[in-house]
Amino acid sequence: MGQAFRLLSALYHDEPMLEIWSPEATVADWLRVESALALAQAETGLLAREDAEAIAAACRPELIDLDELWEGARTVGYPILPLVRQIAGQLPPGPDGRVHYGATTQDIMDTGLALQLVRSCDRLVELALELGDALAALTESGAGLVVAARTHAQQAVPTTFGAKTAVFLGEVTRELAELRRLRPVVGVVSLFGAGGTNAAMGEDAARVRAGLARRLDLVDTEVPWHVARDRVARFGQVCSLLAATCVRFAREVVDLSRTEVGEVAEQDGHHRGASSTMPQKANPISSEAVIGYGVAASGAAGLLARAMEAGHERSSGEWQIEWLAVPQVAEYTAAAVRLTAGTAESLRVFPERMRANLRLDGGLLMSEALMMRLAPALGREKAHDLVYAAAVRARAEGEDLVSVCARDLPDDLREEIGPLDPSGYLGEAAAVASGAVREWKTVRNGGGD
Repeated sequence: MGQAFRLLSALYHDEPMLEIWSPEATVADWLRVESALALAQAETGLLAREDAEAIAAACRPELIDLDELWEGARTVGYPILPLVRQIAGQLPPGPDGRVHYGATTQDIMDTGLALQLVRSCDRLVELALELGDALAALTESGAGLVVAARTHAQQAVPTTFGAKTAVFLGEVTRELAELRRLRPVVGVVSLFGAGGTNAAMGEDAARVRAGLARRLDLVDTEVPWHVARDRVARFGQVCSLLAATCVRFAREVVDLSRTEVGEVAEQDGHHRGASSTMPQKANPISSEAVIGYGVAASGAAGLLARAMEAGHERSSGEWQIEWLAVPQVAEYTAAAVRLTAGTAESLRVFPERMRANLRLDGGLLMSEALMMRLAPALGREKAHDLVYAAAVRARAEGEDLVSVCARDLPDDLREEIGPLDPSGYLGEAAAVASGAVREWKTVRNGGGD
């Protein structure tokens, strides 16, 4: 079966996540569910042991003709009936009539989905750990590296590079904890039959479901979720938050690597980020890809809220939204996190350029510091107005802020203000960096939940 060509995925996909959602892995999960169902039914006596074992032996991926399966699925609208027919076709009379016994299509597909969602959570946890470790290293190494904090894209006050990356680390720390909490939420068995009552399996229905959950290492439930898709939507929400954090970091890298700023850059390499016409270019290509992936992941996650609108005991089209959106959310998020982790790990940081940028604009970066130094004597509002006026003149005249401001001060205050060093106005920046790293290490090692 042909696959659509997606350029971004061809360049930067996460192979383990693609494998989880591949056609082959998806069908293998359905087969695993059918096999486990038969064996669980044998435990309760609903099926003979020899019939269940024969069914389990026939539920092997190499016995399935995928082209025939998809052709049949296009006719039926769903893939399980043609899958069951192929399994039964491998069996002699007797066990061939016990395949998929009492189950419905969505039981098999949703239980298979739960297996895929669990593996997706595991992969995303692996990637989040890589990203968090890289951010923690940046935060520790940059804890004392003074840089301009920027608000509304303009220099605001001094901070440290470590305090800046600590905020990203805090986000990833919370998202790692969410991913771990999400795993048992989405890893829930589905076996409730045609209308959610599981009547076809009789009085042993609950025992069969419990046995199926145990065999697949999934969580059992007493409440059907054929149309209750909040767990799937929750997966999308957690992924979209993690993807959005990656986008925010990517935009930071793009902005700080601008020629006029030049404080960081992605890893170097021959022709990395090169232009076909401008030989000097070294574009932040990984960060650009992260933005594409992350925005697309959030968009796909939004579709899962619409899939929750299914009515009665079976959806009429809402389920099909998930068939498109869930693999996209998982694949795009994984690729975004993997790329972001690589960027954070290999990021080039330029302290000299950071120091030079602190001196831009005649020291106006220290306006708040100057205001707070004058506030005890003048009051905050008067000090604000005085420094504001001095800032306007300093910018217009191209002079230093402190020198301009000193002209309007009495001698005793003029002597007090003195030079203003950005490294002396960092507030809690050191504590922010160390606190973020400490929290990361706690959550990384399984604590803090």
